[in-house]
Amino acid sequence: MVQKKFHSHFQQRFVFAQNKSSVQYLVRPDLPKLAYKRIKGKSPGIIFLPGFASTMNAEKALELEDFSKSLGHSFIRFDYTGCGASEGVFSECTIGQWKKDVLAVIDELAEDPQILVGSSMGGWLMLLAAIVRPEKTAALVGIATGADYFVTAFNQLPLEMRKRIEETGEWFMPTKQKESEFFKIPFQFLKEAENHCVLRSPIPITCPVRLIHGLKDEDIPWQISLQVADNVLSADVDVILRKHGQHRMKGKDDLKLIVYTIDDLIDKLTTLG
Repeated sequence: MVQKKFHSHFQQRFVFAQNKSSVQYLVRPDLPKLAYKRIKGKSPGIIFLPGFASTMNAEKALELEDFSKSLGHSFIRFDYTGCGASEGVFSECTIGQWKKDVLAVIDELAEDPQILVGSSMGGWLMLLAAIVRPEKTAALVGIATGADYFVTAFNQLPLEMRKRIEETGEWFMPTKQKESEFFKIPFQFLKEAENHCVLRSPIPITCPVRLIHGLKDEDIPWQISLQVADNVLSADVDVILRKHGQHRMKGKDDLKLIVYTIDDLIDKLTTLG
């Protein structure tokens, strides 16, 4: 049944591509406006959380929008503060600020419990949101989940390098996604992120959790997904490791796996409901 629906979804993809959702803005008192695109539909809905320095126009987000349309389920994709079409200054943002963004989207735009799909840093934010909004979280799907990653990676640096970063106020963090490129991480971002670490104690999440990670991921170690699985309280947790999967997980087979996983969760949640 899943495979049949999936093929039907791909046959309709190009039709849906001609009718993409339009950008809207979530207005918040004294906070930057958040750009989002929403498709209304049946429950459970799906919300996509992008990775660090990514946007709601990432290929996985577009794929999931098409998939949601094909099944008639609601779907939301959005840009964090300082990213994409949203207001704000990227270099001034924090994990705490982006957590507030996710909660605003869940509280103001989502009606029923949602399947949160978090990519990389979005997987970390997905966990933070699920902890404080259990009643609005139907299930979680992490893709290369980067829980605590910036803090962990920084703490693994040699002491001298950490001191130099603290003195200069910036960490030029290398990324393997593009050769010779770096993410410029403010030291204050790292200090604030420590307040949101989730892997130091049991994670009070009891909904179904699916964690997909590539063994060839050179940015976020796949062992983090195992740590998340071990720490969450839910008994309904699956970890899926792809032998040749890389960080972005945007190949055709990667996208199929993500969609299959969400489709299976929808069937499970609908049956339970």
